[in-house]
Amino acid sequence: MKKILLILTVLFTANFCHAQDDLTFPFQGGAPVLNRFFADNIVITPDLKAAKANGMAIFKFTADDKGVISKIVVYYADDIILTGPIIEALKKSNRKWIIPNHEKFHDFILPFTINFNIPTTGNGAVQSAYYEFFLHHKPVNAPDQIPLNEASLLPAVIIKYDL
Repeated sequence: MKKILLILTVLFTANFCHAQDDLTFPFQGGAPVLNRFFADNIVITPDLKAAKANGMAIFKFTADDKGVISKIVVYYADDIILTGPIIEALKKSNRKWIIPNHEKFHDFILPFTINFNIPTTGNGAVQSAYYEFFLHHKPVNAPDQIPLNEASLLPAVIIKYDL
């Protein structure tokens, strides 16, 4: 009797253990669709092109159970000029986010890297503009600690643009 009770206990326990559950990617369509969405929706402005702006920006945002984004926070940005187009693209991604485990809200951390394609001619002018950008860029840093709660770190989105 004890053996049967032990076997039933092990079977019931094993049935409820889901340590190897596969999480669905939190963007409808997966990582390739996420990268394509942001590549299509981040608009590189003439100001960015003129400044030869490039760098990294890390955002934290909250999505609700319907996939609507709120509370966009800039954790870090190499320059403030990089954040505008990314915030606009994040706003366009409403209703595309999937919340894990049927939560009401979930936080996501999404890093972006924006670079320009190096032209084949005129490298000297591009290099001087590139150095000028880095001499005068104004990084955005969070001055205080920011609670992460249960945030999901997503893979970096890499955007390249032509000059």
